[in-house]
Amino acid sequence: MALGAVAAAIGVFAGTNVDDIIVLAVLFTSARAMGVPKAWQIWAGQYTGIAVLVAVSVAVAAGLAVVPDRWVGLLGLIPLGLGVRGLIRAIRARGEQEPEPVKVATGVVSVAAVTIANGADNISVYTPLFRTIGVADTVITIGVFAVLVAVWCVAGSWLGSHRRVVAVIERFGHWIVPIVFILLGGTILLRAA
Repeated sequence: MALGAVAAAIGVFAGTNVDDIIVLAVLFTSARAMGVPKAWQIWAGQYTGIAVLVAVSVAVAAGLAVVPDRWVGLLGLIPLGLGVRGLIRAIRARGEQEPEPVKVATGVVSVAAVTIANGADNISVYTPLFRTIGVADTVITIGVFAVLVAVWCVAGSWLGSHRRVVAVIERFGHWIVPIVFILLGGTILLRAA
């Protein structure tokens, strides 16, 4: 059971934070080029932002405890809808040459703010997840998320030093995220059926 929770947590975190890799790569590139934000500020801001997103999701999921289980699965429509919307945007934007710019932060608070602002999708996926799993799996999931934030920061730092890798992520990230959301939404709906 715990191994399944770890695998699910890895999949959910990776799926909802693919775009954060690009943001982190840009932040670490900025840190190397301009000295701001400092690497520790990026790490602290990322942990703070993800912690806020998880806390909000857990609180909302707890509030949903009064909702019958058979209706909770309908929350899977949120990531499914976000995925479909993202896929439609990706299809419409196929001919565009210039990707949407990423805002660069300058300190812990601004890095956390970018992470939170970039995390509406996280809340929409984490909330039904935390509502449908037990307390033990929630603790495991949060622990896995904590470890993966470190992995993401290391990966962002590494990617921030390789412009070709950043270009590939920027090129295909807009396809990966919607597909993962569609799969997550479908899984939540199927689990509730």
